[in-house]
Amino acid sequence: MTRRGRLVLLVGVAVYLVAWAFGSRALYPLAVGLIVTALAAWAWMRLARRPVRLAHSGRGPDHYEGDDVDVRVEVELTRGGLPPSTVVLNERMSKLGERATRLEGSGSRRSGGYLLERVPRGRYELQDASAVLEDPFGLAHTEVELPHASTILVYPRLVELGRLFSDAGASLPEGRRLLMHKTSGFDLHSVRDYQEGESLRRVHWRSTAKRARLMVKELEDAPRDEVAVVLDAQKGTPAFDLQVRAAGSILFAHASRNRRAVLVVNGATQEVVQTSASEGDRRRALEVLAGAEPDGARPPEAVLVDEAGPALAALELVVVTGAVTRVLVDRLVQRRMAHRQVSLVYADGNGGKEPGLLRLQAAGVPVAVVREGEDLAAALGRPSYAEAAYG
Repeated sequence: MTRRGRLVLLVGVAVYLVAWAFGSRALYPLAVGLIVTALAAWAWMRLARRPVRLAHSGRGPDHYEGDDVDVRVEVELTRGGLPPSTVVLNERMSKLGERATRLEGSGSRRSGGYLLERVPRGRYELQDASAVLEDPFGLAHTEVELPHASTILVYPRLVELGRLFSDAGASLPEGRRLLMHKTSGFDLHSVRDYQEGESLRRVHWRSTAKRARLMVKELEDAPRDEVAVVLDAQKGTPAFDLQVRAAGSILFAHASRNRRAVLVVNGATQEVVQTSASEGDRRRALEVLAGAEPDGARPPEAVLVDEAGPALAALELVVVTGAVTRVLVDRLVQRRMAHRQVSLVYADGNGGKEPGLLRLQAAGVPVAVVREGEDLAAALGRPSYAEAAYG
């Protein structure tokens, strides 16, 4: 029973006592009417309480950061019972706070909606939802908890890239061309007896010594990703949304060239998603980018240690970060000196100077510097000069 309902009941009881004390029969109907109305409203809400099914969705096409999101909600009261006069939907959504929506309609189906203006990139999950049912006079209400399994995805706003700044990395500073690696390698599958005419390079010497006869390696083709894009998601990253836009734009630029690409998000939980030109792969990558958060504890150079990991196994490596450490620079230079293609995107969120960028460019590592408010497509389409990167 609401505060108004309790007040009506209290007034009814008080009028009844006054009528009894002064013998005023004219007040009895008023007193009984007030009491019956309050109790009837309470009973109505008890009978109206029943399971409620919630349908919750963002209307329209895909949502991108900065867009207005039109949200449609609908509830259906099941298993019969008296329909309430008013239904108010209370929701609590991650990063968006609480919201109350009065639903329109009659009977068992009620619907409504609201507009979320200029929503940032992210994954917004419905954390809590309940329906408040009320009688027409607001004398009684009941609250029904609703199952909440709804998510609104707001994708990063990516840019199309015709030319990539890392294309300049195909040549070494001295003008020599990097050796073009095949997009596949070979993994050891088993060993077998040597057959006459086979190359001795395939001899598996450990098995040969153990069995006292020549054994050769049986190899199987193992496809490799051509490009790995590592998105640094450390805590406290000042321009993380800019990093996400840059990483996604580079990833899809390679995919549009029919290159096998993999996205590695170095957050609290490392997420890896393979990407190609197919719509399904693009959708999965967008979902990962939408939900990426700067919650990681490991620096990006930690990803460059695992030789069997997706980052180092790829033929070309792109690191997108907002912090250029000495250890990261050392790892990237070492990879470059091993004639492996590597590039770096630096998201300058503080406007500070990064001497490490000068060393990378001196070693022939292509560097792109992106800043909030500047043309992202232009920044990723050409390598930054050392002076611009530094200052």
